[in-house]
Amino acid sequence: MEQDTVSLILNGFFNSLEPYHLVLMSLGMIGGIIAGALPGLTATMAIALLVPVTFAMRPESGLVMLGAIWCGAIYGGSNAAILLRIPGTPSSIATTFDGYPMTLKGQADKALFLGLLASVIGGIVGVLVLLVAFAPLARFSLSFSKPEYFWLCIFGLTSIAAMSSQNIIKGLLGAALGLLMGTVGMDPLEGVPRFTFGYWPLVEGLELVPVMIGIFAFAQMLSIVETEQKYIADYARTQNLVLRVLTEVWAKCKANLVRSSIIGTVVGMLPGAGGPVASIIAYNEAVRWDKDPGKYGKGAIEGIIASESANNAVIGGSLIPMMSLGIPGCPAAAVVMGGLLAHGIIPGSKLLVESGDVAYTFIASLVTANIIMLVIGYVMLKGTANILRVPARWVAPIILILSVIGSFAIRNSLLDVFVMAGSGIFSYLLAKVGVDPGPLSLGVVLGPIAEEALGVSLIIAGAKGSVIDILVFRPICLALILLSILSALTPMFLSYRRKRTNRKTGVSS
Repeated sequence: MEQDTVSLILNGFFNSLEPYHLVLMSLGMIGGIIAGALPGLTATMAIALLVPVTFAMRPESGLVMLGAIWCGAIYGGSNAAILLRIPGTPSSIATTFDGYPMTLKGQADKALFLGLLASVIGGIVGVLVLLVAFAPLARFSLSFSKPEYFWLCIFGLTSIAAMSSQNIIKGLLGAALGLLMGTVGMDPLEGVPRFTFGYWPLVEGLELVPVMIGIFAFAQMLSIVETEQKYIADYARTQNLVLRVLTEVWAKCKANLVRSSIIGTVVGMLPGAGGPVASIIAYNEAVRWDKDPGKYGKGAIEGIIASESANNAVIGGSLIPMMSLGIPGCPAAAVVMGGLLAHGIIPGSKLLVESGDVAYTFIASLVTANIIMLVIGYVMLKGTANILRVPARWVAPIILILSVIGSFAIRNSLLDVFVMAGSGIFSYLLAKVGVDPGPLSLGVVLGPIAEEALGVSLIIAGAKGSVIDILVFRPICLALILLSILSALTPMFLSYRRKRTNRKTGVSS
C-alpha cells in the first residue's frame, strides 16, 4: 500500500473522530435503527429521505451521516425479525428463521445481542476488505454477468433444502409459489403482461417490500390474534448477557462469522444482488457446514450470526463497484452515489485521486459508525426487548397499522396495501398446511433476478450459437453449478449419515 494511501486512510480515521462527525453518526445511527425496525421503511428510503439534509453540509460530513443511517437501518431490521418474526428490511429475512424461535424460548435479549454483535463484526469486515482490496475486487465484480447471476440465484434457492429438511415437498411448494408471485407483471424481455387479469396497475408487478410485509408482518399478526395469547412470548433478562454471548460466539461461531462476513462482502459487490441474497446464501452455508444442521430453524445462534454478519458486510462490499466503477452494488449504494454526485464528486477510477480525503473519510467513518452502533444498539436493546411485555392485543393492531403505512409509503399506492394484505392472507393460509414463509419469500426475492438473468443469458447464447458455452462452460458458472449441486445434496447426505450412525449405536432415528 502506497505511503499516500496510508496517509489518506489515517487522515480519514482522524476526520471521522471529530466531535461534529461523532454527533452526526450517533444521530444517524439512532434514526437508522428505528427506521430499519419499522415495516416498510427500508435502508434505501431512510437514506433517500435525508440526502437533501446533507446538501448544506461539507461533503464528508453528509456522507458520514448517510453511512451511519445505512448501517443502523440494516441492523435495525433484525430487531423486528427477532422479536416479532417481521423482517424490518428484506435483508433480515433469514434472521427470522432462528431469531424468532429464540424469542419464543424466552431468549430475546440473547438473540438481540447476537444480532447486534454479528452486525458490527460483519460491517467492520466488509469495510476493511473495501480498504485493502479496493481495485482488484472491483475488477472481479465485472466478471459477473447474467449467466453468473442466474446460477448465483439457483445457489440461493438450494437453501430451500436446508430450510425444509423436515418436509422438502412443502418447502419446494412454497418456493414455487413465491417464484410464481415474482412473475406477475410485465415480462422483462418480451414486454408481455402476465397474470394481470386485465388489471393494468399490476403491469408494474408486485413490489417486493409490501409482499414481504404481508408474508411476515400481516400473517404473523393474524396468527397472534387467532391464538388470543396474552403476550407474544415470555421474556426474562439474561444475567451476564455480554460475557455469555461473547463466550458462546467465540467457542462456536468463529468460522461461521468470518465465512458469512466474506460471503456478504463478495455478494455485496455484485450489482443487483444485495443483502437478502447475501444473508440467504450465508445462512445456507452455515447449515451446510454445521455438524448438526437439524438445530437450524429452532433457535440456533449460528443462524442469526450468519444472516446478520452477511447482510451488514454487504455495505462495504457494495461500495467497491460504486466508488471505483460508478456502478452501485445495491439500491442504498445508488442513493449514496447520488449524494456524492450532488456534492460534485464523481465516482470512478479517479475518485481516490481527486477526492481521496472525502472518500477515505467516508470509508473510515463506517468503521467508527459500527463501533458506535455497538454502544447505541446495546443501550437501545434493553428498551426494544420490552415490547414482549406489551399485551399482544395492543401490539397486533399497531403492527397492522404500520404495515399499511409502510406499504403505502413505497409508491403512494393503495394497490401496494392490497398486495400486502393479499400476500399476508395467502402466507397465513399456507402456514395452516405447514408451508413455511421462508421458502415463499425466497422465491419472491430470487425469482425475478433469476428470470431476467436467464432470459438475457439465452439471448446471448442465441447470438453466440451455444447455450452450454454461455450457461455452463464459464469458470464462475461451473463453480456455482458445483456449489449448487453440493448444497442441494448435503442435507440428504447428512440425513443418511445420521441414520447410519443411529443404526450403529442402536438409537432410534
